[in-house]
Amino acid sequence: MLQKTAASPAGNPYLRLLATPGARAFTAGNLLARLPMGMFSVSAVIMIAGAHGSYALAGAVTATGLAATALVAPWTARLVDRYGQARIAVPATATATLGSLALVLCVHYDAPVWTLFAAYVATATTPNTGGMSRARWAHLHQGDPAALHTANSFEQAADELCFMLGPVLAATLCGALFPEAGTLTGAILLMTGVLLFAAQRGTEPPVAPRTHAATPLRTPGMPALLTAFVATGAVFGALELVSIAHAGGAILALQAGGSCVAGLLYGSLRPAADIRRRLLLCLTGMTVLMSLPLIAAATTGSLFVLAGCLLVAGAATAPTMVTAMTLIQRLTPQAQLNEGMTLAVTALLGGVAVGSAVGGRLVEHSGTVTGYAVPMCAAALALAVAAAGIRRV
Repeated sequence: MLQKTAASPAGNPYLRLLATPGARAFTAGNLLARLPMGMFSVSAVIMIAGAHGSYALAGAVTATGLAATALVAPWTARLVDRYGQARIAVPATATATLGSLALVLCVHYDAPVWTLFAAYVATATTPNTGGMSRARWAHLHQGDPAALHTANSFEQAADELCFMLGPVLAATLCGALFPEAGTLTGAILLMTGVLLFAAQRGTEPPVAPRTHAATPLRTPGMPALLTAFVATGAVFGALELVSIAHAGGAILALQAGGSCVAGLLYGSLRPAADIRRRLLLCLTGMTVLMSLPLIAAATTGSLFVLAGCLLVAGAATAPTMVTAMTLIQRLTPQAQLNEGMTLAVTALLGGVAVGSAVGGRLVEHSGTVTGYAVPMCAAALALAVAAAGIRRV
């Protein structure tokens, strides 16, 4: 499926990638802006639950924000495609930052409950920073599939790292300082990172001529691919919830760690030309490996065995996401690239919500062992949808 690149240090694909003029500057700003993505929901839950004594309220507020993001994010991405990254990302981020600050004030001064929902909904204008970074790589490495493969692998590993470190940083700040510290820090990091990222105008993709297509959803193969993203999101959502119920949240770092390492290794290999076949192989691997936590939970009570299985299971998720996102880039017209990638992220988040709901219901009524069947079934569904709906690229 993949061929090895040169083994010499000078041939390290990630060093070559970051040697691209301007790459390190926009990458630093983007990583700074992306870290809060793993902080905001955890910080909001801690802050709201601490002030109101209700995790149900905290969950409802964050869920409302997620729903608003699913609606608003594609429109923000469409504006980015139409008018450029810097022109849209900065005011959109400023609006989201004001929403976060408003939430802090509403909680601190015990404002009416409805204001919490209104403030958190305002954060839905946060631009897809990961998508904008991937769009820059796509612009800088047009016609170089190997470099783009490495770039997408790097970005996926960065996503995993941010979602590993973000919740830990948020919980530490809220516990060691004060409940609002996580949200305040996240807002500052987001605004600062986007300003630094947007300032790198030399690597910003030019605004491409508009096409007649109203939305990337009409591109052949895109509906099936986005449905596969929903199913893949369900894998993540169910695995997270069931693992927390079974063994606590700390064990999830192993799954994310396995995915991060696998993503970097995957990016150091030269991709095969047939991306559809590559995606199907990755989804097959994910389906097989997602059976390991179920087997471990069903046959042994050892948390060490389960931890090892989660580490191995995570090895399939990053390669799957890298390949699927590369396919999104190929299917989406250049003038709608940010919108296409944001639709993928939105589909993924929707799947996370569905997976969490289904996994939670099974855990409540049938136990955590049965709950571990959900990620495996969701991965199998993603494979079936991709095999049936993505005919040719």
